[in-house]
Amino acid sequence: MEYSIYLKKNEEKRLRAGHSWVYANEVARIEGKDKNGSLATVYTFDGKFVGKGYINHLSKILVRLFIFDENETDTDELLSSRLLAANKYRRRLGYDNCYRMVFAEADNLPALIVDKYDEYLVTQFLSLGMDKQKQRIVSLLAKLFAPKGIYERSDVAVRAKEGLEETTGTLYGEVPDEIVITENGIKMTVDPKHGQKTGYFLDQKENRLTARKYAKNADVLDCFSNSGGFSMNVAPVAKSVLAVDISRLATETVEKNARLNGYTNVSTLTDDVFEVLRRFKQDGTKFDTVILDPPAFCKSADEVKDAYRGYKDINILGMKLVKSGGFLITSSCSHYMTFPLFEKMLADSAKESGRRVRTVEVKSQAPDHPSLITADETQYLKFFILQVI
Repeated sequence: MEYSIYLKKNEEKRLRAGHSWVYANEVARIEGKDKNGSLATVYTFDGKFVGKGYINHLSKILVRLFIFDENETDTDELLSSRLLAANKYRRRLGYDNCYRMVFAEADNLPALIVDKYDEYLVTQFLSLGMDKQKQRIVSLLAKLFAPKGIYERSDVAVRAKEGLEETTGTLYGEVPDEIVITENGIKMTVDPKHGQKTGYFLDQKENRLTARKYAKNADVLDCFSNSGGFSMNVAPVAKSVLAVDISRLATETVEKNARLNGYTNVSTLTDDVFEVLRRFKQDGTKFDTVILDPPAFCKSADEVKDAYRGYKDINILGMKLVKSGGFLITSSCSHYMTFPLFEKMLADSAKESGRRVRTVEVKSQAPDHPSLITADETQYLKFFILQVI
């Protein structure tokens, strides 16, 4: 007998508006009995159908809804239609070689990530319910898209909240240690087995192309460069590019990507970005364009205050290092650092830097990472281009 979940009074309003998470503290009672991770049906307090999703008693998110027709269930046909629709949307936008094929809740497949790198797929299964469907989903991906290989990168801390261990490995076919993709006309090496996230930060690809027009004939400082996505995208038009990252593996990858594209104007520095920025300030070294693309400084609401200080610190320094008339390109990938909060931080940074700053462009994540307008968690990337005047 499957689970029937009855909500407390009025708790369905957020779900009716389009949010898919049912929290355990919103539930009045649970009827029935089935395996943890199985499909459960959610009803209002007075018994009206709300939706269906996989249940997890170990998580604060008790159910993640993805079926909103009472007569439907999680058949292969339903899952196939969701996967095909997700891919069709990306192809319609012109994505071909590398893109996020499935973005979890935004594609009505909660807790499932599928990224395409050339002829390979890299997946993440981030909930108990979706993890239990792993073999089904891999079989469907193989059947529908015929990749050469499918790799799993479920080595993410959020799985612990679902009672799951982190795991990686080849799920289908064969996957090489390195994949070469084409982004905005440049070549990039992707490490699907050990690289950040699923191997590369696909969510910034449009923003990296945007950055190119603010780097013409410029001396560019790319901070937190990782494998060099921004560095490679601005190198075709820049006078020089200095990529800085604390990881030697990252800067080695930048150097490899520069050679792959034949760029001779890219150099690297393996060091702590905060210390490098302070040294440049002391030395009076300035750049035409400074790029700040740090990792998430806050991964929970409790860390926001400390993260605010961290973002403010690097942005004040960044503004001070930009030549008059030059540009600061700055971003945050933490959804806890909201757009209004990030913009306030930039305003505070401008005041304390003593520089006069104006906003030139404001963007978010790439369109293959769409966000649900009723779910703040899916709108996470802030990207500002500022001019120091």
